[in-house]
Amino acid sequence: MTNIEILVKDLVKKHGRQRNSLMAVLQGVVQQEKYLSEDAMIVIARELDLSAADVFGTASFYTFLDTVPRGKNIIRVCKTISCHMAGKDEVIKTLENHLKAKVGETTHDGKFTLLTANCLGWCHKGPVMLINNEVFPELTPEKAIDIVEEFSKH
Repeated sequence: MTNIEILVKDLVKKHGRQRNSLMAVLQGVVQQEKYLSEDAMIVIARELDLSAADVFGTASFYTFLDTVPRGKNIIRVCKTISCHMAGKDEVIKTLENHLKAKVGETTHDGKFTLLTANCLGWCHKGPVMLINNEVFPELTPEKAIDIVEEFSKH
């Protein structure tokens, strides 16, 4: 049995075999593996008695369920109108230049993936960035670089 099969079986045992367990199982795999591989989605489909298309459709719909490998640290910059008005374009441009990676790309060393997100729930404190699960509000381009530099030390 592969590691992914063991992980999925453990998650299904914890969350149940019903259709409404799918999100919890998908999130558990992403938390452990950092993304959902094709193999993982097939194993999940088999364990929950769902079609692979149903599992992939659900996984690809949600921004936070990555279906491709990402960097060690995932940076998500909010792209709502509130954050746009507060200066998110300058933050993104600065991050792209600093990381030498465009939105949607991973740095050559695999440390960072730069993405945008539809809303991070901090509209009153924009622009906002999330790195992994940590929120950074009221960004300036300089502050964003300082934060990323701290993460690159780990």
